[in-house]
Amino acid sequence: MNKILSAAVIAALSAPPAFAGGTHGGGHHDEMEVGKPGEAAHADREIAVTMKETDDGKMIFEPSSFSFAKGETIKFVITNSGELEHEFVLDTPERNVHHKELMAKMDMEHDDPNSVRLDPGASGEIVWTFSNPGTFEFACLIPGHYESGMHGPVAVLEGGGTFTAGTVKKVDPKSGKVTIKHEELVDLEMPAMTMVFRVADDAMLEQLKAGDAIEFTAERVKGKLTITALK
Repeated sequence: MNKILSAAVIAALSAPPAFAGGTHGGGHHDEMEVGKPGEAAHADREIAVTMKETDDGKMIFEPSSFSFAKGETIKFVITNSGELEHEFVLDTPERNVHHKELMAKMDMEHDDPNSVRLDPGASGEIVWTFSNPGTFEFACLIPGHYESGMHGPVAVLEGGGTFTAGTVKKVDPKSGKVTIKHEELVDLEMPAMTMVFRVADDAMLEQLKAGDAIEFTAERVKGKLTITALK
């Protein structure tokens, strides 16, 4: 029975990731529900990610969540500043739970374009295009690490509309608002000025700080000016 169980675990871990709509021909075989590998030369922006342990025994990612517009290509520059080995895996929450359960039985190292595993002090990169809207997840699936806090949401929004350039003047996480000095908002027929916006997803606030030069789309949501996509 042990041999049968081991064979089943190995077969499951060797299976390819779940694809959106199944496996496709014509060069689309590498597209997953969470998106597909991107090209660094075409990245819309670069995001630094840190993996580490805390003094109170938790294991964390910084930032702890992400929000992107559908179609964005992101270059993640990932650093393990902790004292243990960690990994960064992009997938659906369901797939991550499945892989986590399998890895609890047999510790296997991922070698896919949506993941990177790093020794303490090491750095790596993932370039990823978020081609499908939805809520996904990034996580460390090494046994015990997920349970210690190493997972977070990735919100991919439909976006749409015209991107406008602006500079972040203030971020207020408690109120869920951000102040931006922006150029003309073409879609809203509003001139260049400095205004306060709400955000469609709170994860956006973790990606912003005063002084950042950004591009964004905005809509009126329930009568409030709301940022719906960032890049």
